[in-house]
Formats: sequence, structure tokens, C-alpha cells
Amino acid sequence: MKNTYLTSHFPLFSIVLFSLSLSIYSEGWITAYLSEIGLYSGMIEFFSERGIQLTLLFLAWLFFFMLFSALKLIADTVNELSLLFFSKDEEGSDLKGLRGGSWIFLISSALSVGFAFNIFFLMALFSIACISYFVFFVYKVSHSLSFFSLLGIVFFHTFFWFSFIIAVTFALLKLYNSIIASLPI
Repeated sequence: MKNTYLTSHFPLFSIVLFSLSLSIYSEGWITAYLSEIGLYSGMIEFFSERGIQLTLLFLAWLFFFMLFSALKLIADTVNELSLLFFSKDEEGSDLKGLRGGSWIFLISSALSVGFAFNIFFLMALFSIACISYFVFFVYKVSHSLSFFSLLGIVFFHTFFWFSFIIAVTFALLKLYNSIIASLPI
């Protein structure tokens, strides 16, 4: 039995596992930072150490869950917009063929739990999953595209994500500079 909705829950599992991996790393980093500046010992006087760690883990997981959910929503919109602009497929069969790509993120998110204490491996694993999915995406939709449409899709995705990363980085730097400028030094 081949059901088209069999892999529909894989993106949710992938988001949960990637969020868990990054939240485990973040909890360790936040705990070490709080210890370094001397706040952690004061916090232990009011709450148990396990309670603080679980609260930090949950809050970090919630943050990363919302971040990855928003990125998935943006990625799905960009994928469908690129198909709207460049694909000749009017029935939506290209979208059905793309559902199998959720295996890429599910496998990489399961692997990420094993690398939860090394941020470089986590980022490398996530980057490899994104690039692999993009290659899978281009391969799966290439049968309904001309050569120039294929170039258009690749350029559209590359331009969008490059612009998105640059805009977010610029906004973060602007915020950082405004906070630093407002400090009474």
C-alpha cells in the first residue's frame, strides 16, 4: 500500500529533533555562561539544578522549534512560488514527488541528536541536509522544466536565500550596534 500521506509527519519529527539537538547544545552553553558570570550559583539557591537545566532546555527547544517552523513555512512558500513561475506542471504532480525529500531531513535530524554537543557538526549536518534537499528538489522537478526554467529556479532560490540571510544578518548587526551605542561607556 503506497499512501501519499505516509511521510506527511516527517517534517514535524525533523523540526522536533533538530530543535532538540540545538537546544541541548544551547542549554550547555547558557549554563556554562551563567556559571562564568556568577549567576548560576545564585540561581541554584532558589531552584534545583535539574529544574534550571530542564527549564533552559525547554525554552531553547521552544525557540528553535519556532525558528525551524518559520523557516519551513518560508521554504515551502519559496518552493511553490518557484514552481508557479517556472514549471509547466499545472496538476501539482511535482509537489507530490517532492514529499519523498522529507526523508533527507528526517535522517539528518536523527543523526543530529548524536552530535548535540558539537555546534560545528550540527551546522554542517543541517547545511548538508539543506543542500541535499535542494539537489533533490531540482532533480525531481527538472522533468517539467526547460533548461532556462531550471536556471531560473536555481537562480530564484539562490537569490532569495542569499538575500534573506544578508537581510537577517544586517538587522542583527544593526540591533547589536544600537545596543552597544546606547551603553554608557
